[in-house]
Amino acid sequence: MLALNLAPLFTFGEILRRLGAILRIDGEELIRSGLRVLGIWLLAWLAYRVVRLAARRIEIAVDDGDDSVTTLRERRGQTISQLLRSVGRVVIFAIALLLTFNIFIDIGPILAGAGILGLAISFGAQSLVKDVISGFFILFENQFAIGDVIEVAGKSGLVEKMTLRVVVLRDAEGIMHVVPNSEIKVVSNKTRGWSRAVVDVGVPYDENVDRALEVLRDEAAQFSTDRIWGAQLDGPVEVLGVESLGDSAVVLRTLIRTQPGSQWSVAREFRRRIKNRFDRENLEIPFPQRRVHVRVEGGPGPDSVVHAAAGATGG
Repeated sequence: MLALNLAPLFTFGEILRRLGAILRIDGEELIRSGLRVLGIWLLAWLAYRVVRLAARRIEIAVDDGDDSVTTLRERRGQTISQLLRSVGRVVIFAIALLLTFNIFIDIGPILAGAGILGLAISFGAQSLVKDVISGFFILFENQFAIGDVIEVAGKSGLVEKMTLRVVVLRDAEGIMHVVPNSEIKVVSNKTRGWSRAVVDVGVPYDENVDRALEVLRDEAAQFSTDRIWGAQLDGPVEVLGVESLGDSAVVLRTLIRTQPGSQWSVAREFRRRIKNRFDRENLEIPFPQRRVHVRVEGGPGPDSVVHAAAGATGG
């Protein structure tokens, strides 16, 4: 069994000896160099495994076990985890490549030349430097994290990926937007700390507004104590009262403070419940209407007016 296990090593060594003979290089030296290269990349692979394990441990440490709501701590952990993987992969590969070159050639002069070349390139790649610096401060200040819904540089959507150079957003239509960090001047975070849904409900002018408010408050109280939806709220639903007197309806306003990112689904469910409840209570939700006055020329009197029936002007 030991012979079988060492067979690949001897085969590898024989290959290096033959390669050294062809290139007129000391075979033993080539074997030692080959083993060092193999050791470097083996250590690089192990280092990347450690980085991935550390990133995974971060995700597990911030996971609270509740998949219905993603907390700020979870999003922050996912962001750091993803950044650790991407940066760690680049750093480990670069170090392993330099150490490999150093086995065969002196990389000191190369590094010095690369430094001068990098300085020259930096003047022509100022936008890249700005992207990296902006990305560092975005991450350091925790302006947003993976899973947040934000609006930056005229684009809005869910943050799918963050690096030191770009932010990747996915909007409601499924379109992916890649925004360089240097283009981010103002960040509008729609899911940080807590969110709010504003639900306006219209009732007809000939309806008793106090009765409509009473029904709305009762439905809001039931919704606030719901076993499933109540967990996504950050306090009871507020019924503020009459918000405005519109052209065709009296507008009643409710405010729903929710967990981050839950405002859209909560608002849709609350509107559904209001519609069903108003149907049961025979409360109408009006549509836009218009009253038309038609003056008839040559009628029985100078002020003869025919009132047309009110009709819908929109869906």
